[in-house]
Amino acid sequence: MAESAQTEQSTPGRNYSAFDAQLTHQALNIQMFMRLLRWTKPYRLTLAVSVVLILISVGFTAIMPVLQNKVVVDEILSPTTNYGDMPDYGLVAATEWISNTFSIHMLAAAVVLYVLMIFFQSFMGLAQQLTLTSAALKTLRDLRVDLFASLEMKPSSFYDHVAVGRVMTRVTNDVENLYNLITSFIQYSADFVLFFVALAIMLDFSGQLTLVALAIIPVAAFATYIFRMVMREIFRLIRDSVSALNQYMQEDLMGIEVVQLSGREKQNIDEYNELNRENKKQEYRAINYEVVFETFNTSLTSIAIAAVLWFGGGQVIQESLSLGTLIMFNQYINMMIMPVSSAGQLFNTLFRSMASGERIFQALDWDERLHEPEDPIQLPDRLRGTVEFRNVNFGYNVGEQVLHGVSFKIEPGEKLAVVGPTGSGKSTLIRLLARFYDFEDGMIYLDGFDVNHIASGDLRKRIGVVLQDFHIFSGTVLDNISLNNPEISRERAEWAARVVNADYFIQKLSDSYDTELAERGHNLSQGQQQLLAFARVLAANPEILVLDEATSSIDTATELIIQDGLHKLTEGRTSIIIAHRLQTIQECDRILVLHHGVVRELGTHEELIEQRGIYYTLHELQFQDVDKPDAFDTDIEEQRRQNRRRWVESTDDDPMGGPPGGQMGGLGGSGPGFRNPV
Repeated sequence: MAESAQTEQSTPGRNYSAFDAQLTHQALNIQMFMRLLRWTKPYRLTLAVSVVLILISVGFTAIMPVLQNKVVVDEILSPTTNYGDMPDYGLVAATEWISNTFSIHMLAAAVVLYVLMIFFQSFMGLAQQLTLTSAALKTLRDLRVDLFASLEMKPSSFYDHVAVGRVMTRVTNDVENLYNLITSFIQYSADFVLFFVALAIMLDFSGQLTLVALAIIPVAAFATYIFRMVMREIFRLIRDSVSALNQYMQEDLMGIEVVQLSGREKQNIDEYNELNRENKKQEYRAINYEVVFETFNTSLTSIAIAAVLWFGGGQVIQESLSLGTLIMFNQYINMMIMPVSSAGQLFNTLFRSMASGERIFQALDWDERLHEPEDPIQLPDRLRGTVEFRNVNFGYNVGEQVLHGVSFKIEPGEKLAVVGPTGSGKSTLIRLLARFYDFEDGMIYLDGFDVNHIASGDLRKRIGVVLQDFHIFSGTVLDNISLNNPEISRERAEWAARVVNADYFIQKLSDSYDTELAERGHNLSQGQQQLLAFARVLAANPEILVLDEATSSIDTATELIIQDGLHKLTEGRTSIIIAHRLQTIQECDRILVLHHGVVRELGTHEELIEQRGIYYTLHELQFQDVDKPDAFDTDIEEQRRQNRRRWVESTDDDPMGGPPGGQMGGLGGSGPGFRNPV
């Protein structure tokens, strides 16, 4: 096999528990943060505008206390005391200009200036919020699309081991957490800019009073550090509990019919409630710590204000400090303490968001993928349909081989039935043919072309697969036939439905081909879904047809309709039919018998019956006469015992005398007329 088509055999030996376990839980992963910024590249101009706007807004926020206290209190309300050359940043001159220009009192002019500053600051803040939100949402939209595209390209082996609920958490909750990261980071950055601007203004007015106010900062910083350490583990537990909730709900709702049939509703509710209680417990712990932390910071602010009032009040009494400056300091204390205390909230956001970012990038970087050929073969417009397996060995997990040296060949237009007990490897053949899994040991050819040298997308266009569990997508009947393939017109889709006898029931639907189908096709019967599956395959017009237990759940009356559609579908096509119904099997050209991943028999129905081997035994077990008046007649019971002995003798390589788990599934694991031989 060519090197380009080889797999790194990552699937069998891969540790899938690492999909959730290998996370660093760092508060700030600079490398990851910079990587996230790559998704902001198309919107960097918008983000830059947002940063400029927030800086302007912060500037107005920091300067307004000077207007309130230096201008209004010290210059207008109590202008008698001279405290030296105190800065006013041009606000006194601006107030005087408004007063002289509009012939109004200085106090009225100060109010006008204050209102203008408030209006401008609010406008800048609103514009900043809109631009920041727009850039963040567009960034995460692109990231979510890239993440979804990455998950779409993951091979089947990935979803064999990783719960869908945990994958969905990354696309929903984790992406949402990154929105909080982008917006909060810029907002908190603005708070720290405000801290330094306020500190500079305070030092400009009184260095001594500034040192008194700053004395409380180390305490707030230490409290923030302790809070961050405590919350780190709590947020990890919260993320794990949310993933567990999503996983359990997804599994439960996907199997809701089984749940209700088995009467497990109360038990499942109790189990979900237990998971929910664990989530509530961790969330409650986080809230408690947050409340304590916020209360502590509020107390620190009050202590700082009290210290400034005590120290600065004495200076006011001694007339070495103006009353306006003292009041202004109390306002700036809030501006200084707020960024330090909000650092705890920032760390909370960082913990949630960084962990979410790690999980998202872990999914993006998960290198498991189907190997594609570097120089894929260009298939002809139409294949003849020859299929050959040559000494194929395969296992899903290390040490668990499913196929052992499987070799057979199907000629163009031939119909091959594949039979065998449950777990014999029938469906695995189909998965390898359609290249849902990589394999190294053996070769599979399509018209003489190695399938590993064919691009998987091109290969699957030539293979039509009808599964027992036909998947219905959201949309109309027409959408489910054409799958929105632009090459399949409405006329072709309707033609395909008519050929396979699906048009009859489709025309009876409320809107015919434009009828919206319920989730998972619950407004269609099993037989109707199968006919729809046939129509979907026929519309795509593949050269190879695969039916995997496609009629196993159909009643006899419906089967007559489906069999007619099946004849039309398989006409002129190479067909591989995994089935257990006698009529379907006997109409095939040849029958291949698999047992424990080994080809045990291959031939026509008559040839295999004459051989009196495994196929004969399976055939007798499933289709012996069960309609005689005395079903427990001694002769019949003796015949069944003989059949059982023949089964044991034909499976001497299996110590249990049958397929894994002791199941006797007849030709395909189940079917009408099956009776336990013992």
